Amino acid sequence: MGIVKDIRQSSRLSLMVAAAAATLGIIYGYDSSNIAGALLFITDEFTLSVAQQQTVTTAVVIGEIFGALFAGALSNRIGRKWTMVLVAVTYAAFSLLSGLAWAVPVLIGARFLLGITIGVSVVVVPVYVAESAPAKVRGAFLVLYQVATVVGIILGYLIAWALAAGENWRWMLAAAFIPGVVITLLLVKLPDTARWYAMRGRYDDARRTLERVEPDAVLVEKELAEMRQANESTTKNDWRALLRKPYLRASVFVVGLGFFVQITGINAIVYYSPRIFEAMGFTGNAALLGLPALVQVAGLLAVFVSFSVIDRMGRRPVLLTGIGIMVAANALLVATFLAGDDFGGFRTVLGFVGLILFTVGFTFGFGSLVWVYAGESMPSHLRSLGASAMLTANLMANAAVAAIFLTLLTQLGGAGTFVVFGALAAAAFVFVHRLAPETKNRPLEDISEFWENGGSWPHELVAAGAADAAGTAGAPRAAGTDRTDRTGGAE
Repeated sequence: MGIVKDIRQSSRLSLMVAAAAATLGIIYGYDSSNIAGALLFITDEFTLSVAQQQTVTTAVVIGEIFGALFAGALSNRIGRKWTMVLVAVTYAAFSLLSGLAWAVPVLIGARFLLGITIGVSVVVVPVYVAESAPAKVRGAFLVLYQVATVVGIILGYLIAWALAAGENWRWMLAAAFIPGVVITLLLVKLPDTARWYAMRGRYDDARRTLERVEPDAVLVEKELAEMRQANESTTKNDWRALLRKPYLRASVFVVGLGFFVQITGINAIVYYSPRIFEAMGFTGNAALLGLPALVQVAGLLAVFVSFSVIDRMGRRPVLLTGIGIMVAANALLVATFLAGDDFGGFRTVLGFVGLILFTVGFTFGFGSLVWVYAGESMPSHLRSLGASAMLTANLMANAAVAAIFLTLLTQLGGAGTFVVFGALAAAAFVFVHRLAPETKNRPLEDISEFWENGGSWPHELVAAGAADAAGTAGAPRAAGTDRTDRTGGAE
């Protein structure tokens, strides 16, 4: 329970930042799942084909791509805080417009604009939290954002279920207006991050903000000195730096991670759970909307477990464990769809368990760690741009899944669809195992040292050299022992 104690001892400002991020996470999650319930009734009202259903669903994701592309530059220019205020205001406005839509083109347009807002938020919120939280609870605060997102997803299903009897899809889509207004009022009272103030040369503001977050005066001065040093560096803060050494390796990692988070299929489960349950033989609103909510409750419990161990176990073990569970879940779902007979309901139960395992694996690993790595993987001068590149790759994969899942399910069947997702999850495991750094308990300013040393922390290089010297004097080193140095974490 040490992490809970650390959070309780955090400053009031840190807790307010965590609360603001959590509220935005709830809205983001709600806007991800509410379409699953609304689509059941929009389809009938507007007589939508399969392709049109996918277009309505994908419009948000296409908007998210555009939002993520300019989010990093926007937050660097106007600040993390005011970017988040803009996000909250537009969340409220475009959610309301979605609920008022009187024709399919208007609905698609409103959801596209809502997507731009969401795209900005998924880039900026992790950066805001990472730059505002004390180092010892930074990982936990970033995981809390995922907790809030899953809570929002659950609320999306439950509110859709509550409104299903009246087929009131408009309220399903418009309800995010209310928390959007509330979070706007909270955000305007918060300062920007100390690191953004330092980037703008406002060191007095940076010191005041740090003093509200970190009570230790020595640590405040140390962090300020590191920020000054980073700002005085000749390294340029532009996209070209992401494509050159020493940060090319970091760019490959964050872009690849963002891509794998979504291409492995989690949002197919979120967006189309009612359709998947229909394919398994379930019927009725209670099953089609209640069971997806129950699946997400299991995922939420997994996030809490991740939250409790991430700053003790480390980032890599948590992430690899989650992906491994996803691989096993895909195998179970393939077996479910290949089974010809229901065997007294056993097949549907097996499918339900498979979806729970898939979601648990995702939320424990990818779902929790994507926000952590978005905030921790890049040096300060490239953090917003790196997060923007990561989330852009994430959203492009998300758009691909949203645009083709129903077609895959129709043409390949459930078994073929989950074979594809299983193969992608296996590829993701290999990728993460080879490239993911271990950033547990590392100051944000130190991450540049990892990439500048070719994917190793400097002290690990020293340790490797000592081991080589010992091996020369005695027994040779075992083959493969340098792999820990390359990844930055124990294997």
